[in-house]
Order: sequence, then structure tokens, then C-alpha cells
Amino acid sequence: MEILSKLFGSAGIVKILRLFLFNPNEPYEIKDVIKRSRVDVDVARNELSMLAKIGFLRRRSFYKEAEEPRSRRGSISRKKKVLKIKVKRKRVSGWVLNQDFSYLKELHDLLISTTSFETNNVTRRLCKVGNLKLVIIAGVFVQHWDSRLDILIVGDKIKQSQLSNVIKDIESELGREIRYAVFSTQDFKYRLGIYDRLVRDVLDYPHKAVVDRLGLTPVLG
Repeated sequence: MEILSKLFGSAGIVKILRLFLFNPNEPYEIKDVIKRSRVDVDVARNELSMLAKIGFLRRRSFYKEAEEPRSRRGSISRKKKVLKIKVKRKRVSGWVLNQDFSYLKELHDLLISTTSFETNNVTRRLCKVGNLKLVIIAGVFVQHWDSRLDILIVGDKIKQSQLSNVIKDIESELGREIRYAVFSTQDFKYRLGIYDRLVRDVLDYPHKAVVDRLGLTPVLG
């Protein structure tokens, strides 16, 4: 990310570019871009405007489901209010990738292929979430798009809230959701022994063990 940030001027523009490249048919409101890319509103506004001017993005109006909380007084006490959620479709304005952009293929090849070179950064972040025994990267990190998982994590005393935050940070940089699974050491060894379908679906296809304190690398392939 550091090299790409210097090439493109900021980490924010790289995150936004990847968001749209990984989701070519998905329109986004500015608040969605901010949430998914974890950039501030000024960065999002400026970069989206610039990308629209050069033709990388185009404006799109679309319908989106939104939750609208409605309060009502409870029958037991007038002071208590019960929230009732109503889902409503509303028309919003946002941006979508311009499939006819002149340098789309070149940008795609550069920004998508470079995900495989950032695994050291991913490993360093994950090591802070608990006592990790095994971390396997697959899917987006080895550019095998049909994999069921992108990260398989085995460890004990995993801090779930911290892990969730790390995953969201990685997602913001990659521009797409990360498919991951977490197992305790005992559970993983059991699943490995019975040829669990999910585990085998990761191990039988392109993958890489970036943390292995179980000594399973020769077995995992």
C-alpha cells in the first residue's frame, strides 16, 4: 500500500479505486464509499469528483433499501418507547465504475494483482489478535477467485472484536469483503482429521501458510 500510495498520491485514492474495480457493477453512495474504504468525507468527495471527471466513474441513480426506525409508546408505561424498524426503498444518487474507461484493464491488472504482495502486512496485523497457531491465505491473496475463503485462522484466545476491526481495515484497503473462518487449535485438528469440507476446499486449491506453529506446512501443501 505504501508504494501504491506514493504512485497514486494517497492511500485513499487506492482504496476507492479498488472498491470500484472489485465491484464493477455495484453503485455506491458517498457514505458507502466512506464506510467501505475508511476514508474521511473530504477525501471521498475530492477523489470521487476527480475520478468522475477523468471518466473512471459515472453518476448513477439507484434504489436502495434503508431502515427507518419508528417509535411507539408501550402499553405498560408511557415513558417507554418500543422501536419498530421499517425497511423502505428509496432512490439515491451515487457512482458506478465506467466499464468503457480507457485504462480500465491496466488499472485492474495493477491494483488487483498487487494484493498478493501485501501478505506480510496482513500477517503482522493478524498476529495481534490472539495466540495464533496457523494462518492460511487463499482466494484474493493468491488470485484464486473461486476459493471459499480468503483467510483461515487457527488459534486460541482470539480477541473477536479486535479481529473484526483488523478484517475491516484489510477490506478497506483491498476494496472487497474478506471471507474468513476462525477455529480453535483443537477444533481445526479435528476438522483436518475428518477431512472437513470447508478445510479441504481451502487446502485442495491454491493457498499459502503464512503462520505455521503447528508444523503442518508439509501436510498442507
